[in-house]
Amino acid sequence: VINAGKSQHNEDQACCEVVFVERRPSPRGRLPSRESSGELDGVSAGAALTQPSCLSPQGRKGFYFHYWALFDGHAGSGAAVMASKRLHLHICEQLRDLVDILQDPSPPPICLPHDMRAGPAELSRVPLSEDDKEVPNDAVPRFHLEKAVSHESLVIGAIENAFKHMDDQIERERASQRLSGGCCALAAVYLMGKFYVANAGDSRAIIIRNGEIIPMSREFTPETERQRLQFLAFLRPELLGKEFTHLEFPRRIQPKELGKKMLYRDQNMNGWAYKKIEENDLKFPLIYGEGKKARVMATIGVTRGLGDHDLKVFSSNIHIKPFLSCFPEVRVYDLTQYEHCPDDVLVLGTDGLWDVTNDKEVAAVVMEVLTSYEPNDPCRYTMVAQELVVRSRGVLKERGWRLSNDKLGSGDDISVFVIPL
Repeated sequence: VINAGKSQHNEDQACCEVVFVERRPSPRGRLPSRESSGELDGVSAGAALTQPSCLSPQGRKGFYFHYWALFDGHAGSGAAVMASKRLHLHICEQLRDLVDILQDPSPPPICLPHDMRAGPAELSRVPLSEDDKEVPNDAVPRFHLEKAVSHESLVIGAIENAFKHMDDQIERERASQRLSGGCCALAAVYLMGKFYVANAGDSRAIIIRNGEIIPMSREFTPETERQRLQFLAFLRPELLGKEFTHLEFPRRIQPKELGKKMLYRDQNMNGWAYKKIEENDLKFPLIYGEGKKARVMATIGVTRGLGDHDLKVFSSNIHIKPFLSCFPEVRVYDLTQYEHCPDDVLVLGTDGLWDVTNDKEVAAVVMEVLTSYEPNDPCRYTMVAQELVVRSRGVLKERGWRLSNDKLGSGDDISVFVIPL
């Protein structure tokens, strides 16, 4: 929803797709046809994100995944629009090497052979060394220790890589496509009986099962990621220019307090300690403010997402992007482990929802609306999403937009998916 006239342009974007992942052709096989190597407008051939290979099966070997995603744009909608049109294709591309592996119950091969036409059984027997001989007893076996890697972690890695490739594409094309700003990204991928929920930013996902709330993401903000940000600044102080310090203090220090002892904490600390104030400590702190007002370098309130490659500290030449991670945290929910009823749902929402509504209130609305519809009525989930948006938007009264408890309604764009499990 463009927030009821409170915002004029919707920076929230959404995408919902069923995507076919086609097994990658063998490099020794036939030359790719023009259709299968053709560029998606705005996608380089190097990225090989071909719409035909992802979305038109025609009897080709592969599998489907279902996909929902929300992109909460800031400083313009450009990055959010592009991510909503492309991220699922990057995920598809990253999964293409895994088509045979994920369908074979044996452990994934550590190394892929040149010829991807090898069958699953041959894939899992990739030799450890050049000649794959027995290791003599007196040899030190340190080179032959192998880590067991699960199929699930392969999918997680594919999704993480896809976010990185998406971020790289936004950077490459920001001039030609006039891409402004950045965006938080929250994506849910349903593949082979499991939900993979990937979050980079401050949107949120929860599962409501049998009335119980299961968090499927956590918000990434300057406060939750304080130690990661401080550690990077500690390792690379040049990223701070000459204006910022990586240390955190409970408040700004006055020049007259030089030499006094004040509370502080650094990248290694959860608690607080006292230190003697030096000249360097008078610089502006890397993270300043509390709660929703906390900012990195007094500029941005989220620490993960896509884009923001041009973002600088106001009237300076200090880039903020090195502190912003494009990598999501991926949580997995196995649907095969539980019996689900028609009232069990996954809720994805941008922060416009969660700023004014907590998990319990969302769960209460879900239960209330679902019970007023027949279990087999497909529109019941849409009505839940609509009710969540309308309630968090509030009603226009004399003293502004108000919720039912008379608190201020959300001032942000609000987007919600309600997905039946």
